[in-house]
Amino acid sequence: MSGEHTAIITGASGGIGAGLVQGFLKEGYNVVATSRNAKQELAISDNLVLLDGDISQKQTADDAVEAAIDNFGTIDVLVNNAGIFLTRPFTEFTREDFDVLVGTNLLGFFYFTQRTVREMVKQKSGCVVSITAALADRPIAGENSSISMITKGGLNSATQNLAVEYAKDGIRFNAVAPGVTDTPMHPNDPNNSNPQPAVRKATVKDIVDAVLYLAHAGHVSGEILHVDGAVPARRR
Repeated sequence: MSGEHTAIITGASGGIGAGLVQGFLKEGYNVVATSRNAKQELAISDNLVLLDGDISQKQTADDAVEAAIDNFGTIDVLVNNAGIFLTRPFTEFTREDFDVLVGTNLLGFFYFTQRTVREMVKQKSGCVVSITAALADRPIAGENSSISMITKGGLNSATQNLAVEYAKDGIRFNAVAPGVTDTPMHPNDPNNSNPQPAVRKATVKDIVDAVLYLAHAGHVSGEILHVDGAVPARRR
């Protein structure tokens, strides 16, 4: 029996993405989950469609939207979760780094959001939540990620602009900006390596709870929800 609502989730094979898939399924959503290895990593469910694909390619977004409409008839939520994060001194970033960051973090957002919004406009409803980064507007000394933050900060700005552009169409845009999160992206990063040892890393559940809140918060749009334990504030 399919649920009444449908979510598309990118970067769904592990970490936050896999947590989001399970979180939305538990909430009764149908889910279309995409990643490079979604079919290998995620368990099968009657309400789950798995698609392998590179989000920097437009066809992946087209396939995901078509799968949602064909299987479930609607798209209520898009979670732009897929992303990469590189840290190094500014002068050591390469053009290859730049291209990879833009391809995954920005082109993926562009293709999926544009294609999904076309459907949401027809419905006169929908919600887009993007996973960005607390460092985009709360930098921390020693966290050298300037080029990564060009992309994540850009997503924050796009979120706020799109919230205004599509308010009349009933489509909401928000972002969740995590701090350091306990995922495979930080496999050798123990809790006591945080800038402030008293502040624990966020868990996947912390991020999933924030996304689910924004999915259900019908009068919240244009917000960047920080889930970082207020680390920069505690260092002052």
